[in-house]
Amino acid sequence: MLVDGNIGGSIDGTGGGDLTVIDSQVDFADRLGYDGVWSTEVARDPFLPLLAAARRSSRLQLGTAVAVAFARNPMTTAMVANDLHAFSSGRFILGLGSQIQAHIVRRFSMPWSAPAERMREFITAVRAIWHSWQSDERLDFRGDFYQHTLMTPMFRPERNPWGTPSILLAAVGPKMTRVAAEVADGVVLHGFTTERYLREVTVPLLDSGLRTSGRERIQFTTSYPGLIATGADERAFDQALEAVRRQIAFYGATPAYRPVLELHGWGELSSELHRLSKSGDWQAMTDLVDDTILNTFAVVGEPGVIGAEVKRRFAGMVDRFTLYAPYPMEEYVRRTIIDDLHSPATVTP
Repeated sequence: MLVDGNIGGSIDGTGGGDLTVIDSQVDFADRLGYDGVWSTEVARDPFLPLLAAARRSSRLQLGTAVAVAFARNPMTTAMVANDLHAFSSGRFILGLGSQIQAHIVRRFSMPWSAPAERMREFITAVRAIWHSWQSDERLDFRGDFYQHTLMTPMFRPERNPWGTPSILLAAVGPKMTRVAAEVADGVVLHGFTTERYLREVTVPLLDSGLRTSGRERIQFTTSYPGLIATGADERAFDQALEAVRRQIAFYGATPAYRPVLELHGWGELSSELHRLSKSGDWQAMTDLVDDTILNTFAVVGEPGVIGAEVKRRFAGMVDRFTLYAPYPMEEYVRRTIIDDLHSPATVTP
């Protein structure tokens, strides 16, 4: 795991939704040797860029990281995922996330309920819909949150020759992590995660959930967007350090992520970051992220050492690693890291 170098990049609909921008992002990922690209749901739809990517590249895996499940329903999600899997010749991965209550209720105007159990049922319903299409069996899904009992011939897609997509679930807390291990094909971890938190908290939860579902670890994918701080020269490196400190401070101010800081004995930092965020003092927040915290949450160093350090920290725990760099990174720096991560050299976890 990871020694085989499953490396991810990202694409989006920036540039005013200009398709040439998406084309250039896909070409860039292909040229540098990424194995796949993710599309996020921030200011644009997460599925549409992947249709353009499927036409542009015949090699890259394509996934949503993530699409907001509760802003949709299982039928609409199953439909678009099935289409993208067919259009990409079986290269699509459906990454789902729950989002927080305020966004679901106030931005999407959708109902809110216990997210872990609702997500469990959402994924189960999507699979039931896909099974109905693939097997030509009657659709009869009846749950506590969703009921899908009508599928007339006109609205039934033909069997997908590429089968059904894998489903990866974004998880932060223990309940959602267990849901991922019990009903999904993999988990999308949050970037605000440390090697220690993975080893001591996340992996045991995943192992427990996999035992419940009767599966082995090899049947499950762990995807991790890991923070990287590096640069081609001193100026670029300093800019990267500042940007990554700022990103860590931003995440650390969120109460939902406090358990990660508490595991390292930094619970009071979480309180102080949250207090400063209320007054918008982002520079003071950034300054609180010292070198120890920075190096705990991010892989830091010259380009030539990043790949080996990523493997040292995460081999055996992470299957797909996405370079998380909240700053401009030079092409040759990315290529150096990607080449090193693709190196077949083994690393002892």
